[in-house]
Amino acid sequence: MCQATVSVTLLGFLLISAIAAPTKKEDVEIYRFHINSTVTSRYAITVITSRVVNQHSESKEINFQVKIPKNAFISKFRMTIDGKTYDGVVKEKEAAQQQYSQAVARGESAGVVSSVGRTLEEFKTSVTVAANGKVTFELTYEELLKRRLGKYELLINAQPMQPVADFKIDVYIHEDPGISFLEVKGGLNTEELANAVTTTRSGKEAWVHFYPTREQQTMCKSCTETGLNGDLIITYDVERVNPNGDWKISNGYVAHWFAPMGIQQIPKNVVFVIDRSGSMHGRKMEQTRLAMQRILGDLASDDNFGLIIFDSHVDVWKQELLQATESNVNLAKSFVRRIEDQGATDINSAVLKGVEMINRHPREGSASILILLTDGAPNSGVSNPERIQANVKEAIGGKFALYCLGFGFDVNFDFLEKMALENGGLARRIYEDSDADLQLQGFYEEVATPLLHDLQLNYEGASNLTQTEFGLYYNGSEIVVAGEITDNSLESFKVEVVAFSKSKKVKYEETVSLRDLPEVPPQHENFTQRLWAYLTVKQLLRKELTLKGEEKEAAKKEALDLSLKYSFVTPLTSMVVTKPQESDTQVAHKPKEGEERGRCHDCLLVSQGRRGGPVGGGFHILAHSPPVFHPAHSPPMSHPGLPGLQAMPVRPAMPVRPGISGISDYEVAEHQDYDYFFQIEPQSADFVTMNPRPTKISQFQMTSLPLPPANSVRFLISSSSQPKPLCYDIPLASKIRLLADPSSQFSMNGELTLYGGKGFKQIAIHYKTNHHLTISTSGINYSDGQNAVNFVWGQEPTKHEADSVSVILRNNEVDVTIGSVRVVFLLHKEDRDVFLWPAIRQQPKHGSLQGILAKTDVQYEKLLGSRIKINNQEESASLSTATDYRLHSAPSVECWLVRLQFALQGELSDFTVSQL
Repeated sequence: MCQATVSVTLLGFLLISAIAAPTKKEDVEIYRFHINSTVTSRYAITVITSRVVNQHSESKEINFQVKIPKNAFISKFRMTIDGKTYDGVVKEKEAAQQQYSQAVARGESAGVVSSVGRTLEEFKTSVTVAANGKVTFELTYEELLKRRLGKYELLINAQPMQPVADFKIDVYIHEDPGISFLEVKGGLNTEELANAVTTTRSGKEAWVHFYPTREQQTMCKSCTETGLNGDLIITYDVERVNPNGDWKISNGYVAHWFAPMGIQQIPKNVVFVIDRSGSMHGRKMEQTRLAMQRILGDLASDDNFGLIIFDSHVDVWKQELLQATESNVNLAKSFVRRIEDQGATDINSAVLKGVEMINRHPREGSASILILLTDGAPNSGVSNPERIQANVKEAIGGKFALYCLGFGFDVNFDFLEKMALENGGLARRIYEDSDADLQLQGFYEEVATPLLHDLQLNYEGASNLTQTEFGLYYNGSEIVVAGEITDNSLESFKVEVVAFSKSKKVKYEETVSLRDLPEVPPQHENFTQRLWAYLTVKQLLRKELTLKGEEKEAAKKEALDLSLKYSFVTPLTSMVVTKPQESDTQVAHKPKEGEERGRCHDCLLVSQGRRGGPVGGGFHILAHSPPVFHPAHSPPMSHPGLPGLQAMPVRPAMPVRPGISGISDYEVAEHQDYDYFFQIEPQSADFVTMNPRPTKISQFQMTSLPLPPANSVRFLISSSSQPKPLCYDIPLASKIRLLADPSSQFSMNGELTLYGGKGFKQIAIHYKTNHHLTISTSGINYSDGQNAVNFVWGQEPTKHEADSVSVILRNNEVDVTIGSVRVVFLLHKEDRDVFLWPAIRQQPKHGSLQGILAKTDVQYEKLLGSRIKINNQEESASLSTATDYRLHSAPSVECWLVRLQFALQGELSDFTVSQL
């Protein structure tokens, strides 16, 4: 696929100044490190949150460094520094690169995503935080888990760089067909950490929690004095009762997972083309011999196979394809053991010879595969990569698949990838390591058992579909197709899969009743659309590699547009996080919609001699943007209001005080070493003039996003049609109707905390006449009218089930299902505040629901300026932030703040109750 391209070109830029001096470990404390991963129908969204405090008496550079799967797209990054949030913006790569280059020229730090091995990429960034200041980093990435050898694998890496008091990994998996097995492994699931890992399964759901103590984080095999360093790997598969696959339809998008079982294996015609050139000398050749011994031993008895070895010459073991009988396999193993490295690399002749062998031996009811293994670039015979690709494509003619394995990093992987994709296969890198032979064998196992060939998937009532034609379907894999529903009024949806098995043409048909599909929880309603976008971008990036001219540009543009729309960091985009410049009072309240808010360029910060600069009177330049001074001397500067102004020598692109090379009002107001702020006008390298009115620091007017008032709690309402949710405030101590369904006699009410303004102190649920559940910050009490059950926060995970009621207590959350409603109640602890927050996971979709949580999605229109329109009503809104306590990570979310009456379309009295 496109992993090689991603690892080289995927960039995330943090355009924020940073102190270059290293940070001592004891200066900075990570007091919270949470990883929260939610997997819905194989689509995983993972959020990494790190909260850090600078305990030093000076400003310090704080690093954020995490590893994510290569197959994933970063979709969100934000920093919150002392209550102020900076969001990442995904931009076209060229635009981001220009901004990145400008930042580097100013001496600023930048975050970069780079490859760190076979399956991971590393995201690194840093930011300067004031003494005793706090910063929260939050990174979100998304990926579709790929089924290989009968299982999905979710890989989570944890390396916080120090022991953390509040360290948690939480994984939630929901699969409608049911989970057939689940296993937790990896370097973090060791004997020493066994009691830190808990796993719970219940039909369609599974939970994995990893909560190591601070002591455990330094004592395990994968631990050091700097804390944990390893992977948590969760493998699982789903039940496959329906041979037609399973479905998910929500918000106008459909996804179909197809992986039939119980099909007879198709015999293979497989030719192995093995590079024996001089660069394969040593361990690479030894491992190739060992892997081929195992692969040959795994051939099915009705497979036909051939062997080709090449350097500058091509040698064929046997001119004909032979059946994989025991004697033929033993002869082939003996031949492989005698392969010696020598000569150059003629890939063109070798691959064309393999194509010729397969074409000479057509066999009804079989599937042909050509596998190339090489460690270098073509340098003998036809050596032009494009010419080789054209020759191979013409020779194969779409009749079978070519798979290319690139051994090591000297190989021209882009060349191999395009050649494989043009011929219905894929390319994979084999890493030079002690287990390279197992990597080779593992790849072969994925393609060893073809079950169907020439598949065509047809959908009646859908458009904008992802790939629907597949050359081969292998045992243990899965085909995923997604698209848009063309008519939302359809009551049913029809699918037809036509393919060929070993002996006949087969057809899978099903008409799916949309009413019978499982309901999608409100918080997951958009995942089908994002899965479609993810798949589409991935496939367009692969397709773009094989196209030319206008078709190539069209595919690239479509992939870019989708990447920007869904905020995916792809090979075509980059994420930019810029600390915004606070404008002065003349313009601070009139931002243009979508305008990039930049830093202060051509700025100067000046201190009197008594502070910050050399002692001795006069005024001294402490920082400037951009660096305009000559390295050898200070330019003559003067200002009538500041007698004796001097400039301190400075090298280009190196500010005098690191961290202030790009100056914003916010930074100016924060740093008390500065007395005056100037706009400067560079005239030449030797002379700088300043505007005639220096501004004293104390005169700066600061603007920031408003926080919730101290006497209220802020709520969020998501919007599927807009990038930002709405938010509104409710006064403290109110008793609120959260959710009520009169038709099922369900009601849920909550009482907000009296102090602190963050959440609920108590929530009560009533169902029918006899079921009563009360959840408070001290415990949980449930009664069915005859028996009572009590739980205490912090006790061992517990599950209680009764008539239409399920209560599952886990660490800091209780999962409640009553009738057709499912709510997860989270217990949050922030500083000294302890409070509850309800997160609706499932609720009826009829229109008679009542309460502030009944509306899970608001449709609003963003008008000019800061006007919001709902149901033909308009009102001014202000850009603000809210904490999303529906998630354990409690991320800060940017939102449009409106009045409660406008958001809920009613008065507060409509949603209050006299008693819980």
